[in-house]
Amino acid sequence: MTSPVDRAELIELLSHYADIADLKEFTELPRRVFTDPLTIDFESVTGMPPMTVPLSEYLDNVRAAFAPFTATHHAITGHVVEVHGDSATVHAHVRADHWLPGELPGDRARHWLVAGFYDNEAVRTPDGWRLTSVKLTATHQENTPTPAPEQAR
Repeated sequence: MTSPVDRAELIELLSHYADIADLKEFTELPRRVFTDPLTIDFESVTGMPPMTVPLSEYLDNVRAAFAPFTATHHAITGHVVEVHGDSATVHAHVRADHWLPGELPGDRARHWLVAGFYDNEAVRTPDGWRLTSVKLTATHQENTPTPAPEQAR
């Protein structure tokens, strides 16, 4: 049975995960969220196969991928948490809104919506729970950005 404390800590971990992109905080926060290395699977959005990468490489890619956006908002809800000793899985629904600036001064921002779910894995460390694996399954996308490949990651 999953303890209420573990459940709360794992849900908060996903909130911190969303804050990395939404606050563009790529320095301290990621070390409170991820193991090093970590496995990422964003194939449903990027077309790239799952891979295990050093945390620093992942952060370089995330920083570049989110640089073009004027704002993002990731709402992660409906958490289903399962804890097995010092490991856990968290399934959650996500709606991720991304705003790109208009192409010309005065243009309205362009909006990219991704909806779907996360299937993440975590481990308990001496410093608390950390994500070891993040998988995003996009079930719906609108207005996928196309100006530059790095914007669609």
